Amino acid sequence: MDSFWDWLWLMVWWFFFIAYLMLLFYIVADLFRDKNLSGWWKALWIIVLIVAPYLAALVYVIARGRGMAERRSDEDRARKQIMDDYVRATASTGRSPATEIADAKALHDAGVIDADEFAQLKSKALA
Repeated sequence: MDSFWDWLWLMVWWFFFIAYLMLLFYIVADLFRDKNLSGWWKALWIIVLIVAPYLAALVYVIARGRGMAERRSDEDRARKQIMDDYVRATASTGRSPATEIADAKALHDAGVIDADEFAQLKSKALA
């Protein structure tokens, strides 16, 4: 039974260690994402994270936590806007074949196109 508890504690410690590493990487990514912080402040934060990692991570989350969330939110909005622009640019016009045929029929009735051109437009819309 002793080995079970050793194993359980090992898993708990691994969980906290991995959670700490994820927080540390998130903090470093946030440091480089922040455009308002100068290079010297970024370097100082990195040094403090190396010298006193747990205390520095705690202080960073307390002092700059709201800014971390805002920067992440801004980045997510920018990515969404880029994706929306891309989808809009590559998406079809949304015109149905019936609309295209009706427009071609109106051109044919107005005498702008002849029967052969109308047939070509109709087959293209149905394809």
